[in-house]
Amino acid sequence: MSLDLTQLQDRLCALMCAEVRLIDRKNGRLLVTTPFLFPDGDPYLVYLQERPGGVLRLTDAGHTLMHLSYENDIDKFREGSRGRLFDQILSEQDVIEKEGEFFIDSSPDGLSNALFRLAQTLTKICDLTFLNRARVESTFYEDLTEVLSRIVPTEKISQDYIFAEMANAEDYPIDYRIEGKDDPLFVFGIPNRDKARLATIVLERLLRANAQFESVLIFADQGSIPRKDLARLSNAGGEMVASLDAQEDLRRKITRRAA
Repeated sequence: MSLDLTQLQDRLCALMCAEVRLIDRKNGRLLVTTPFLFPDGDPYLVYLQERPGGVLRLTDAGHTLMHLSYENDIDKFREGSRGRLFDQILSEQDVIEKEGEFFIDSSPDGLSNALFRLAQTLTKICDLTFLNRARVESTFYEDLTEVLSRIVPTEKISQDYIFAEMANAEDYPIDYRIEGKDDPLFVFGIPNRDKARLATIVLERLLRANAQFESVLIFADQGSIPRKDLARLSNAGGEMVASLDAQEDLRRKITRRAA
């Protein structure tokens, strides 16, 4: 390797140091400016304060969750799959969250490491917001269950329903059965290609069993399903909703058929 590693390291350190500055806020705290930004371009707010015993605390002073709350329901960060991810993120970096404030305590010698750990934590917390648009499978079903319960009384919804008249019915559960005005309404959540294929199989078996039902297929992202899989599913199924974000479309198609 022809690179001068010492010179390169000195250069890298100088550039990184130029990105981090301390500004006295006259309230016992120092503002720590960093190159880290929220997706909308606003900078992270990180403060440094001295604690008893010479301990230094880096804190976001509650700003991160406040910033995210403008466009997100942050209570969901502590529920279900998001909640488990939330706790895991904090545990990995030994960051503490208390009443919406993220902080980490450090000695002076460990301050730079602590700063990067806190910044990494705030970045991962921000990434939880993308679950609204690119849901992992478990979160998708949690959200779908919540949406359906806002449209139809929960006592009219059966989850993982088994249509007993179908052969080997236990191997082909239906995501949701909702009491219908005439025939029962079977709702399938489609978070990915594999589920699209499975839902097609279940629907075809129901048709072969001469089941009387209506169906609604709700996608995490219809555009992510390959064309051939989508075509086979549309031939077997009924109404489709392109994503959980299409709230009005989903509500209309469910209420039209639900009892």
